[in-house]
Amino acid sequence: MRRHLKTLSPPSALSLESASGYGGCMTKIHGIIGWPLGHSLSPALHNFGFETIGLDARYEAWPTPPEDLGDFMDRFRSENIRGASVTIPHKRTVMQYVDEMTFRAKSVGAVNTLFWKDGNIWGENTDVIGLAEPLRQLDELPGSAMILGAGGAARAAAAALRELDVENVTVANRTRSKAEIIAHDFVLRAVDWQARMDERPELIINTTPLGMSGDLEALSPWDADRFPEGCVVYDIVYNPLRTRLLREAQAAGCRTIEGLEMFLHQGLAQFRLWTGKNLDEQAARELLLEQLGTKG
Repeated sequence: MRRHLKTLSPPSALSLESASGYGGCMTKIHGIIGWPLGHSLSPALHNFGFETIGLDARYEAWPTPPEDLGDFMDRFRSENIRGASVTIPHKRTVMQYVDEMTFRAKSVGAVNTLFWKDGNIWGENTDVIGLAEPLRQLDELPGSAMILGAGGAARAAAAALRELDVENVTVANRTRSKAEIIAHDFVLRAVDWQARMDERPELIINTTPLGMSGDLEALSPWDADRFPEGCVVYDIVYNPLRTRLLREAQAAGCRTIEGLEMFLHQGLAQFRLWTGKNLDEQAARELLLEQLGTKG
C-alpha cells in the first residue's frame, strides 16, 4: 500500500482528525487539492455552508504535489474523505483514479469535484455548471458566442454553451492549434486571435488570465471600441471583481457578468453533490464578496 500523503493535513489538524472520528462516524471531511495551492475562497464558502445547514463537517486546503496525487487518492478511499475540489494541475490526471465520471466531466476531459455515490468515487466538472448558470438567468440566451482562450476553462465554457444549445460558437486563442483542438472536440469554429474582433458575437466569454490581479491586471483581451452593440461580456476572472474587460464593456453599453458568479455556482453545485442540500445563493454571494474585500 502507498504511504499516506504527508502534506495532506498540517500537524495542527492531526489531533482534530482523531478526536472527530475522521474517516467515518462524526465530522465529515472535505477539502481542496492543487499545487501550488494559493489562497482559495473554497474553504470559506463550504465551511460557511456546513455551519449554515448544521452539518458536522469541515473543509480544508491540502497542497498536493503532482507526485503525491496517487497517495492522496489512497487516503481519499481509506479514510473515507467525503468530497474534494480539484484544481490545477490535477484536473486531468485525477481522472485515472476515479471509479466513474459524469458525462459532463468526460466531455470536458477534466474533473474538478470528487464525490461518493453507491460506494464509488465519482468525478464531476462543476465548472460547466458554474459557467452556465449565470447565462441561464439572462432574459434571453445569446444566439452566438465567442470563447477567448483554449485551456480547461475554455473547454468548460464550450460544454456549457452546448448544454445551453447555443449553436453558433467560435473560439480564439493566441496559439491557433489549441483553439482548433477545442473546435474539433465540440464542433465549433476556430478563428485567428488577430481576427477575433472582426466577429460580432452576442456573447464574449474570457477564459484567459488577462485582467487577473497582478502583472496581468492592466490587460484586456478585447479593444474598448470594438465591442458588438448590445453583447453580453462574461469574464471568468474574479480577482479583481471588475476587470478592465468588464469595465470597458459596461462603458460601451454591454451587459456584463463577473467571474465571481461562475465561482459561486460551481461551488454551490459541489455543495449539493456532497450534502444533498441547497446553500442560500445570496448569502453565499455576500460571503464571497466579503472575502474579496468588496461590498455587494
